[in-house]
Amino acid sequence: MDELVRIITQKVIQELKKRSSLENNFRADEVVIGVGPAFLKSQFKTIANIPLRDVLREVIAGIEEEGMHYRVFRIYSTADVAFIAWEAAKMSGSGIGIGIQSKGTTVIHQKDLLPLSNLELFPQAPLLDLPTYREIGRNAARYAKGDVPMPIKVKNDYMIRPKYQAKAAVLYIKEKECVKNIPPEQIDWGDEQWH
Repeated sequence: MDELVRIITQKVIQELKKRSSLENNFRADEVVIGVGPAFLKSQFKTIANIPLRDVLREVIAGIEEEGMHYRVFRIYSTADVAFIAWEAAKMSGSGIGIGIQSKGTTVIHQKDLLPLSNLELFPQAPLLDLPTYREIGRNAARYAKGDVPMPIKVKNDYMIRPKYQAKAAVLYIKEKECVKNIPPEQIDWGDEQWH
C-alpha cells in the first residue's frame, strides 16, 4: 500500500510540474515556439529535406539575436500549424508564438487573434530555407518587443503545390497520427536528444 501511495504521489507531482511549466513561466520578453506532435519524434526533416533540428536552431538564433528569450513546446492536440502557433502564443508571456509543423510550414501568431488569423504565414514549406527560418525568429521577437516589423518576403512558386501536394498530404497524415489529447510538453532545447 505504501508503494502505491508513493507511485501515485510521484505521478501527481510530475503532472503538477508539467502544468506549472505551462502556466507560471510567463516572461514578457519571450517567444514560445510550438512544434507539431511528430516533430523530431517520427519526422526529422521538412518537406524540403532540411533537418528539423537545424530549423529549430535557426528560429531560436533569430529570437536570441533580437535579445529575446524562448521556450519550446510540443503541441500534441493538433496537427494544424495555425492552431499550433495559436497555442504557443497563448502560453507566451509576450503573447507571440511561432508554430512549426513537422513538414516545415510555419506561422507567427498573436494570442488575441482568432486561430485562423495570424501575423505572418509561411505556407510554401518547400521554398523555406534556413535563412528564412532565422528571419521568422527575428520577426517574432520584434513583434514580442512591440515593434512593427516588415513582413518577411517569401518566395512564391505556383508550381510548388502540384509538385509537392502528395508528399505534403502524406506528411500531414503522419503528423495527425501523433495527435493526442494531452497538454503541451515543454522541451528543454539543451537536452542532448535535440542536438
